[in-house]
Amino acid sequence: MDSDYTVGLGNNDIKTRAAANQDSIKFWESQADNLYWFKKWHTALEWNAPFARWFVGGKTNASYNALDVTVQKNPDKKAIIWEGEEGQRRVLTYKDLLIQVSKLANALKRLGVEKGDRVTVYLPMVPELVISLLACARIGAIHTVIFSGFSAKSIRDRVDDSKSKVILTADGGRRRGNIVQLKNVVDEAIQGLDFVEHVIVLEHTCTPVTFTAKDKKWKEFVDSMESSCDAEMLDSTHPLYILYTSGTTGKPKGVLHGTGGYLTHVFATFKWIFDIQNSDVYFCTADIGWVTGHSYVVYGPLMHGATQVMYEGSLDYPTPARIWEMISRYGVTILYTTPTALRMFMKYGDDLPNSNNLSSLRLLGTVGEPINPQVWKWYFKIIGKDKCPIIDTWWQTETGGAMISPLPGLETIPLKPGSAARPVPGVYLSVVDENGNKVPPDSKGYLVIEKPWPGMLLTLWGDDEKYKTVYWSKYKNMYYAGDYAIKDKDRYIWMLGRADDVLKVAGHRLGTAELESSLVSHKAVAEAAVCGIPHEVKGESIITFVVLKDGVSSNLQLKEDLVLHVRKTIGPIATPDQLHFVTKLPKTRSGKIMRRLLKAIAQDEKIGDVSTLEDEASVDEVKAAFAELKQSLEKS
Repeated sequence: MDSDYTVGLGNNDIKTRAAANQDSIKFWESQADNLYWFKKWHTALEWNAPFARWFVGGKTNASYNALDVTVQKNPDKKAIIWEGEEGQRRVLTYKDLLIQVSKLANALKRLGVEKGDRVTVYLPMVPELVISLLACARIGAIHTVIFSGFSAKSIRDRVDDSKSKVILTADGGRRRGNIVQLKNVVDEAIQGLDFVEHVIVLEHTCTPVTFTAKDKKWKEFVDSMESSCDAEMLDSTHPLYILYTSGTTGKPKGVLHGTGGYLTHVFATFKWIFDIQNSDVYFCTADIGWVTGHSYVVYGPLMHGATQVMYEGSLDYPTPARIWEMISRYGVTILYTTPTALRMFMKYGDDLPNSNNLSSLRLLGTVGEPINPQVWKWYFKIIGKDKCPIIDTWWQTETGGAMISPLPGLETIPLKPGSAARPVPGVYLSVVDENGNKVPPDSKGYLVIEKPWPGMLLTLWGDDEKYKTVYWSKYKNMYYAGDYAIKDKDRYIWMLGRADDVLKVAGHRLGTAELESSLVSHKAVAEAAVCGIPHEVKGESIITFVVLKDGVSSNLQLKEDLVLHVRKTIGPIATPDQLHFVTKLPKTRSGKIMRRLLKAIAQDEKIGDVSTLEDEASVDEVKAAFAELKQSLEKS
């Protein structure tokens, strides 16, 4: 566990953390004062475990905080610099955004959308996606964004659960040179759902689509509306959005977030983590269909009046240098991306980033999964040129905002490659055993959150009991994150992946993230994924899948070397029973490896829903690897 990577962290505001430790509720009240409130709250926290209501009695509005506050000070400040996959470019100022948001808000009201109604948003990564969220928030409608890669069935399940009155979509979206037929997917999804009254269609790709009586063209309908719309004065506890997240079984869970508490958490953490300055150009590569896009593409940056780059398409298309070219073109100062994306970029080698001017970068961030030390060091050296701090953040859809992270906007601490550092002020985390007892330093355990925090979910949409069962039943009055972690002697937290992504091999618990990190630390490996299948003796067999770096050829000797490498770095108990070379891993379009697919294929089971799969060819390749193994076993 390396340390001594203290770079560029110039602030050291010990008063903030001291205030949080002294009285966390008063501390969060002081952070809430950074927002604009139409009316002050009378109670900071009503805690009826496990339900929290923050800043009760206060009235505010997310859209007002994201737009009007900056428009009143600097209306011509660039808000979004958008680039499309085919090179299209648009720039919207805060004034431009406010006008477009007001028009859409008025259009929704014209269609009968009222405070508390749900609106489903199924759009590609275009400025109208941001506009849609803020328009809903402006009038008190609850937005529920569905990632534009989801299938008709996935959309239907979510629309049916939320009972959305209106759907906002586009004729199509662009990805890797192809048109994704969004409107056609929506048409299939809502057949027979009579509660869906209207569909507004953005003409984005000019793809021919069929219009019905429910449909309205965005340009004709929305653009004809008044360009001003007062923001509703909403209770702090008013629901802002539903975001569906997959469970291990059953239908997706509708995570419900409020307004005042959520905004407070996101505002504070965005400032602390990214040390945002007026001159910054910020680039978060997350799709708004996921929580990172909600918190750190829409609400966080806009509440701070930041300028950000937004991109529609795949970051390595039409050339693997695309992301580095954009950073150079727009003078990006902050990059926030995923370890999965970084491993992909590593695979293409160092020449592509080195041939572009990345000197504008001053801070690098990661999100979505644990980052292994080798990737961390590559990010630091090749992309950051040994001068940019790397901000590894841990949080969840349910937490609303970051919970663990270095904080260059607040304090100076040494960075440790692979660790997300320490909890943010006002957040109290522990690593515990099965019985809820804190484990000694450097011991594995379960990550729990000990006190309520402002960004926490209100509940699961329409299912309070499931909310209690999933998050609060394992330990009394402690939120169970479902993640495996270690807290070292310096109180740094090391995330080891999902607790349900833990293999039990001969009585030993091995995290998939730990095994994958071991494989990726080998000089020949670009990416790796691990799953377990039942074994009569050991409990589980370790099955590994490896993507090699460009120019490296697979062979029997390399396979043996990799198995030996895992034995040396983790121990004999971690020896893979199978190791397969593949050219790509099955991932969601947000970049997460779909280990359940690997496990299903390994056990010759049905793989189930693949609507979020980025590339179906990756599944075919894994299947072929197992078929080849089966044939060789039969011959022997």
